[in-house]
Amino acid sequence: MAGQSIEEHDARGNGAIAPEEHGEEFGELLKYTAAGFGGGLLLAGALDSLGLQRSGLAQWAVRTLSGEGESLFEGLFALRRRLGRSGGSMAEAYGWGKLVGMMAPWTVDGISRWLGVDVYGVQGFYLPYLYAMSDQIGANVSGWVFLRRRQGSWTSAACAYVRHPVMLASLVVVAAVPFALAVARLLGFSPTTQLLTAAETIGANLCWVPPLVGWLGERRGRS
Repeated sequence: MAGQSIEEHDARGNGAIAPEEHGEEFGELLKYTAAGFGGGLLLAGALDSLGLQRSGLAQWAVRTLSGEGESLFEGLFALRRRLGRSGGSMAEAYGWGKLVGMMAPWTVDGISRWLGVDVYGVQGFYLPYLYAMSDQIGANVSGWVFLRRRQGSWTSAACAYVRHPVMLASLVVVAAVPFALAVARLLGFSPTTQLLTAAETIGANLCWVPPLVGWLGERRGRS
């Protein structure tokens, strides 16, 4: 199945979208996720050592890097792919969607603090969710649009969506993470230091799951 395009695979009626030989570089995106996690932990440790455990600005920086650091790298990946050729891939669409989606939690965080929401308590559980998963939501939407453009109609795109393991994995993590965060806060967890902030955000950031599914799919498709 190596080198087989999506169209060729669909034409054979196999009922699933196969990874393209040179297209969907999800393995490279996984490296960006690891870089974001590592950078977030290092930044959190440095800020705690400076006595900024409960600084809102410091928490914004830690959550951005821990939850969205990979989106910055993936956005650069998408830009490089766009400048390098005219065609698109699911991985490229994924990168663009994550770059756009990462901007939403900044506004929500600022408004929540301005309104007096207890960002360390149960009522603030949605903030780490947005930092960790808003880019994933954007990636899901971008991937849907990519499938619509590739398939030619929304009906065909919907069929392709439910057959695409990366998109399904993305949908599952988007739905599961807020429940897990709310339970953790109800059980008494509170991100009162930057390291705890980083740990909570990294734990909620399951954006690496869909790229991992895609990478494993590439390996199976080339074997």
